[in-house]
Amino acid sequence: MIYWQLFIAFFIPGILGYGGGPSSIPLIEHEVVGKYGWMNTQEFSEVVAIGNSLPGPIATKMAGYIGYEEAGILGSIVALFATVAPSLIMMIGMMAVLMKYKDAPEVKNLTRLIRPVIAILLAFMTIQFAQESVAGIGLGSTIFLMVASLLLLEKFKVHPAFVIVLALIFGAITG
Repeated sequence: MIYWQLFIAFFIPGILGYGGGPSSIPLIEHEVVGKYGWMNTQEFSEVVAIGNSLPGPIATKMAGYIGYEEAGILGSIVALFATVAPSLIMMIGMMAVLMKYKDAPEVKNLTRLIRPVIAILLAFMTIQFAQESVAGIGLGSTIFLMVASLLLLEKFKVHPAFVIVLALIFGAITG
């Protein structure tokens, strides 16, 4: 029964919490503190504070912790799944619709119009990363990393994950 309660306690805020984790916090509090009484308000506030201090989405961190406290590792898994299940269900549904209409001229035109916007956003992000890199490690190291990454990715077809690891090693050695 506890697993079902954990699932419901995190699934409902996942559905109703439009706007991400911060908008879900009061909904999770209602379930965890008000409905099931697993924690008092002070304990819940501490969980929120700890969750805010760690990187990543707060709702999943809270779900993992509260699920673990109530029902161990399996409880943590159930609560985490319940937190991401609404988004997962919507994504699968949207993919089904997209796959059904992927050959429709309207969808092809939409895709054709979105590509330049994505290219501009990626270019803007690249410029920001380059500026931050120059400020952090200098122009020479930034140019070296950019050229080395381009060669490794395009000429030698090295997997991007390995290029990232190599860049991290370079940063650890030179930083």
